[in-house]
Amino acid sequence: MSTGCKRRRIASRGMAWSVAVLSVTLAGCSPTYYGLRQQGQRALLGEAYGPARYFFRQADSISPRRIDNLHDLGVCSVMLAREKFHMMNHAAAMRELDAAIAYYSRALDVYPGHIAALEGKNIALELKGQFDEALKEAEWAAEFVGPAATQFVFLASELEERGDVDGALLRYRQAVAVEPENVAARVEFARFLIRSNSESAAIVQLQAAYLLDPTDAWVTDQLAARGAVPSLAPEKPDKSK
Repeated sequence: MSTGCKRRRIASRGMAWSVAVLSVTLAGCSPTYYGLRQQGQRALLGEAYGPARYFFRQADSISPRRIDNLHDLGVCSVMLAREKFHMMNHAAAMRELDAAIAYYSRALDVYPGHIAALEGKNIALELKGQFDEALKEAEWAAEFVGPAATQFVFLASELEERGDVDGALLRYRQAVAVEPENVAARVEFARFLIRSNSESAAIVQLQAAYLLDPTDAWVTDQLAARGAVPSLAPEKPDKSK
């Protein structure tokens, strides 16, 4: 899609939602937090990020420590920044990213372990080119939020993106060590090992994930392609019969 078409589509979408914003403003009665959230989510689903942020900001003025709302404000700001970048308005994009980082930081002040807010903040930092700061955020989460597998997987992915394969390997190992029955952690570790051409180690993780959840189609396909689908333990006979 050309830049001109993109701009016309955004303008048309924004005009339609401007009517909705105006109708809420002129309605006379005070909107509720949940009503504003619903309006904002509808706008967000319709990719009308400016109007969505308007509703979420109004909701924020009513209840300023709601993690879901702060997260959605961050999402809107990141998406608006992407639109500004697409329109070659880099100064405006950077302002949107600063706003996104502020919203995500507020969410993390309320709930330091909120993975979606951590990931959103890292995306905003990376879009600003602040890669070292993004890595520090991931390292802090793994160290201070708690030894959850998701924290270690999050940090591992950040380290891998920056070329630190050994550091990523260590964090993936920690992820499956702290939560051995976490299928998602096993799968992400297996994906990493496949990317690293560590086939035998990848099969170990794939088989562990398969034994935990035989219904995972991707895991089954990967094992089948390697001729390594393990046999499931047979059910124990009912001795009462």
